[in-house]
Amino acid sequence: MGLPSPSTRAKPWRKSAAVDAWPPRPKGELIWAHATSTERFFALGDLGQRLKMMRPDLSLILTCEPDLTPLPTPDGYDPVIGELPADQPADVRSFLNHWRPDICLWTGGNLRPVLMRACSERGINALLIDIEADELPARGRRWLPDKSRKLLDKFSVILTPSPAAFAQLRRSSLAAEKITLTSRLRLSSTLPAYHEDELSRMRGNLGSRQVWLSAHTRMGEIDTIIGAHRNALRLLHRLLLVLSIEQYSDLDAARDALKDTGLRWADWEAGEDLDDNTQVLLTCDEDLGLWFRVAPLSLLAGTLEAGASGHNPMGAAALGSAILHGPHVGPHAPLYDRLTTAGAAQQVQGKDELAVQIIQLSAPDKAAEMAVAGWQVVTESAELTDLLLDKIQDMLDLREARHATP
Repeated sequence: MGLPSPSTRAKPWRKSAAVDAWPPRPKGELIWAHATSTERFFALGDLGQRLKMMRPDLSLILTCEPDLTPLPTPDGYDPVIGELPADQPADVRSFLNHWRPDICLWTGGNLRPVLMRACSERGINALLIDIEADELPARGRRWLPDKSRKLLDKFSVILTPSPAAFAQLRRSSLAAEKITLTSRLRLSSTLPAYHEDELSRMRGNLGSRQVWLSAHTRMGEIDTIIGAHRNALRLLHRLLLVLSIEQYSDLDAARDALKDTGLRWADWEAGEDLDDNTQVLLTCDEDLGLWFRVAPLSLLAGTLEAGASGHNPMGAAALGSAILHGPHVGPHAPLYDRLTTAGAAQQVQGKDELAVQIIQLSAPDKAAEMAVAGWQVVTESAELTDLLLDKIQDMLDLREARHATP
């Protein structure tokens, strides 16, 4: 799940925009999700993508805090992205009248009392997800009514990864069945597709050869990548680089660049296959589902040049690849930081650093250690994702059955 260039970012709503300035409400079921951090934003996008696979007619709108806009639209679907209206009765009424959401998913704090009360009055199931102890609404003065408990009671479900928040919620006299201690909300990965027969054939052709992949490669990065590959070939004479170009339209330019390298290369996109003498295999990102499964080491390119927006690294981690990347990872920085802290990813800069890491990670045990660490990061949020999918499906089914009853 990569990101488009900044020029394709969705335009945020203006807080003062009139209803007729909003896009039309999509037909069918609609989930409204609100993000209070960049990482939660991408995690909600991933969750929405999974829900759409289960319920193709479902739509998702994403809202976020003012300091997060503009944010790029996650790949795979086209949600509406923008800021919430002011927490005033007229603005809230216009927002809910226009979108008529079936379910609200709210992540973290910054709760809006007027908005939450209006959702409750309209029978909109609201789920509070991933809230930490310091994000819980503060109780007012002791001699005033506890408005924070009434606010939290508007939610049908409250899911927290924090034992401290869980304990505080349990002490607040909320119904115990509303509150669940779960894992954190994290971006997981929808794995890219591949053909099993093609994978078996490729593994047979490669045998014991060492392979590394450069995924999402941009034309401005090819010199660095080829330079690193040349350096690594001095020690690893049978090393194969799978050079995957991000934009299909750049393939001709990539072919011209490879002709000038003196390396032996095969053009996968033109139907050519590799042999024992092939040093570079040219392909494009459409087949990444195959190459992530073939290569134990992947450079996530699109990160070596300043101004690059980077790509979600979780697909590579989920498919068992050790990860190298450049310094320009854009809004995915929290994901790369988690992988780096876990020992699953390594930043490189320039062809010399890249070549050193390729050589060091050519040892199977080194790449395998990184791959295991990456898999552990990917599966961190599996419990919460599965729980949310089940709860949301049940709520939507119940609403559908209730509306179908004469």
